[in-house]
Amino acid sequence: MRARPVRLMLLCILAVAASAPLRVLGAQSPAPPRPDSGATAAMILAGTGMGVAGLLGGAIFGEVVNGAGRKLFNRPCPAHAFCEGGEAMGGLLGLTVGVPLGAHLANHRRGRFLSALAGVTDPETKRKIIGREFIRVFEDAAASVSAEAGGVKFLVQGTLYPDVVESGGGTGTATIKSHHNVGGLPDDLMFELVEPLRTLFKDEVRLLGAELGLPQAIVQRHPFPGPGLGIRIIGEVTVARLDVLRAADAIVREEMTAAEVDAQIWQCPVVLLADVRSVGVQGDGRTYGHPIVLRPVSSEDAMTADWSRLDYDLVARISNRITGEVPEVNRVVLDVTSKPPGTIEWE
Repeated sequence: MRARPVRLMLLCILAVAASAPLRVLGAQSPAPPRPDSGATAAMILAGTGMGVAGLLGGAIFGEVVNGAGRKLFNRPCPAHAFCEGGEAMGGLLGLTVGVPLGAHLANHRRGRFLSALAGVTDPETKRKIIGREFIRVFEDAAASVSAEAGGVKFLVQGTLYPDVVESGGGTGTATIKSHHNVGGLPDDLMFELVEPLRTLFKDEVRLLGAELGLPQAIVQRHPFPGPGLGIRIIGEVTVARLDVLRAADAIVREEMTAAEVDAQIWQCPVVLLADVRSVGVQGDGRTYGHPIVLRPVSSEDAMTADWSRLDYDLVARISNRITGEVPEVNRVVLDVTSKPPGTIEWE
């Protein structure tokens, strides 16, 4: 049983935040400290200088960074085409729950990611490519900040301990998969990394978010991998395949929310077996479509997990809707594998 002093950690972070001046984007003088728990914003052991912060992953940390309502960091969201429906363009984490983010979209990057992934099917190679292109996008965003404004020194990430362990960063651990924000980073990284949550598990980060008074919609948000839907397509990532997966994923999320089971599970990855086809029948005609895999899991920290026993009527509604509304899919299967031996994400 893990016992980490989350409240003590929070107090230490806030003490650092209160004593360290932080440069506001575009400002010429340090921002005044806030007397309330909004000194959270600093969480930011960097102290001075500016940084760019990634949004896709580490949702709690991303909100903590701007918890004080000050524009401390330039926060591009790489619109890499692998987000769930509406995530990059409308649901940028806290935008839908009233938290000021000071974020902007790094638009027009979709083609960049897709071109880099053309013909790639190996999951480790996918993750490293996406990690590399993430950094390239952040570098572009950093270049837009003038030297007079202080330049960009730091890359702020919401890296958690399971990311480190699975990427082979723990003592005596093997590389299970290279998370884009750990083993997937390029060697020529120009930023200093700031990762205050690196030694915490997800449940501890949620406790931290609750202590900070963040909205439950953020604190309890289901984990979503940084590489996004790009690693939920088994096979090459293409625009057409992303469209199929995004349509199926939207149905799953809609039905699970309507059934009020979101809080009962850890997450439910939806996976497209893009290189697999099976024969089906619709009406009087033959179909030759792809399978969609539902992977609902229950966990406390993502290090181990069990498959969630969803109500069969809910599973049936999801299956009927996907096979009825997504023409390219003619079969829906349920993954009933625990972790170990299976990881939560398929790739």
